[in-house]
Amino acid sequence: MRSSVIAIALIVVGVLLLLGNLHVLSLHVGNQVLRTWWPAILVVLGAWGLVGRG
Repeated sequence: MRSSVIAIALIVVGVLLLLGNLHVLSLHVGNQVLRTWWPAILVVLGAWGLVGRG
């Protein structure tokens, strides 16, 4: 149960940051590398957490 919540939270944060990259939301992250890659990393980690449970 706890790992599912963490995985879903990572996916939600990743999606929000991706929307920021697409200028749908205005999020300000200072570092270009973080702004570019963190959303994808969070989504992958969250999805891996959900799939890896089975």
